[in-house]
Amino acid sequence: MNDSTDRRAYRLSSLDILRGLVIVVMALDHVRDFAMTAAVQDPAADPDVSPWLFATRWITHFCAPTFVLLAGTSAGLMAGRKSPTELAWFLLTRGLWLIVLELTIVSLSWTFAPTGIAEWGGRTNLALQVIWCIGASMVLLAGAQFLGRRACLAIGAAIVLGHNLLDAGWPPSSTTTATGPAWAVLHARQVWEAGEFRIFFSYPLLPWVGVLFLGFGAAGVFELPAERRRTLLVRIGIALIAAFILLRASNLYGDPAPWQGSIMSFLGTAKYPPSLLYLLMTLGPAAIACAYVDRLGERVARVLTMFGRAPLAFYVAHLYLIHGLAVLLGVAQGFAAAQFFTHYRFFPEGYGVGLPGVYAIWIAVVVLLHPLCRWVAAVKARRREWWLSYV
Repeated sequence: MNDSTDRRAYRLSSLDILRGLVIVVMALDHVRDFAMTAAVQDPAADPDVSPWLFATRWITHFCAPTFVLLAGTSAGLMAGRKSPTELAWFLLTRGLWLIVLELTIVSLSWTFAPTGIAEWGGRTNLALQVIWCIGASMVLLAGAQFLGRRACLAIGAAIVLGHNLLDAGWPPSSTTTATGPAWAVLHARQVWEAGEFRIFFSYPLLPWVGVLFLGFGAAGVFELPAERRRTLLVRIGIALIAAFILLRASNLYGDPAPWQGSIMSFLGTAKYPPSLLYLLMTLGPAAIACAYVDRLGERVARVLTMFGRAPLAFYVAHLYLIHGLAVLLGVAQGFAAAQFFTHYRFFPEGYGVGLPGVYAIWIAVVVLLHPLCRWVAAVKARRREWWLSYV
């Protein structure tokens, strides 16, 4: 399972393939955001959307949980070759770097407007999303990993299983104005307006910390012999899916929105914050996929491995590329380029393409990013400079 051409011999090809698969699927959701603004922004939460649009959004739900879990698993595998002190320093510095990256380069990609946009009172938008939650979770893991992988697994499981107990009494989420005290960002979306900045905590931190800790604690699974690992991953995946089906059907616990009888309602679980049912629904199939992705055809596996070994480069570049293509598409449709130097929610009325166009643009984005990611992955595979672990 190890790739002998990669100097980082602890890597497993199945983890890289799965990571590559989810970041490629993730790009589909962002293309939909930027190129299909006439559509509902969260189709999975709207019972009136078409099944095709619902499925396009729903399939991308697998991305963030898998990405965060694998970040924790990678850290857990590093524990076998780094001392706890060395690992703590790496997690702390990488976590802080990711937070800074989210607040600067990544946030700018969503608006192309460093000096602010009129729709938000001229404030500059700082969007704290998946990169932020991974970074902040790594900072916390830097200290917790001294307790050992089993303790982190227990902490992660307790958070994931129990955080929905907070739903009833926690300040509500908001994407427009602040609705609670500072600590509300742990379990609810919040907006802070501070001077010239609009800070949007899109990914509530607490449950994502639980997911990353779970990944760290479960790293031992990936140290098992291949067949034993595959069998265990399949059993874990089946158990998680079964738990999702039973809990969702019973409406007893695990999601703030009860199932209301339809298939889309059954699958339409809450992502902000990620409910227990959302995580069971996504991480179960992800575990099974991880057991078998290394059996994909050689050409497909090679491409996905390449993307999976350059995930941060892909993430940052794909946002700028998609937004840039949105500007070009808007100009081609008769709009002024300046109308797209804002958040996609404020793109002009009448702009956009249908769902087939979204898929066409998505394919183009993945193809265009291939050379960059191939180069980054190749550099990381043949060189061992410390800074490459932060790219």
